[in-house]
Amino acid sequence: MLTNKTADIGVVFGLIAFTSWYGYDAWQVSDSIENLILIVPIGIGALLFCAIELFRQFSGRTTPIKNAQPVKEVFPVIALFTGYVLSLELLGFDIATTLFVAIYLIMQGERRWGWVIGYSVCFGLFMSLFFAQMLPYPMPMSLFATDY
Repeated sequence: MLTNKTADIGVVFGLIAFTSWYGYDAWQVSDSIENLILIVPIGIGALLFCAIELFRQFSGRTTPIKNAQPVKEVFPVIALFTGYVLSLELLGFDIATTLFVAIYLIMQGERRWGWVIGYSVCFGLFMSLFFAQMLPYPMPMSLFATDY
């Protein structure tokens, strides 16, 4: 019989396998270390968190989750994120990110329109400028057009 602990351990091993495969694949196709500047630290962090969770699972130090959100409440956020990823090429990173944050805030119950607009525009602007400067390749943008 499949228990919650077995399922949790299975998910952790799945994350370990995916993170390891992705890191290895990125390392194989990378022509410089600059291309791995975000992948390697995040991959190491993910593997570290997986190791900690495995230790917790096997040592019996886990606690049951109370008030977990049912799938029907989480699914709209997953659908929103899927739409965000699919719209990046069409709308550009800057506009898609701003819209994603605004819609997410509204979905979470925020009703102050000044806050929704102000926060989403500032966040979208900051993230767009940050990634435009940090990544070694151009991002698809609408307002902050970059040369491809």
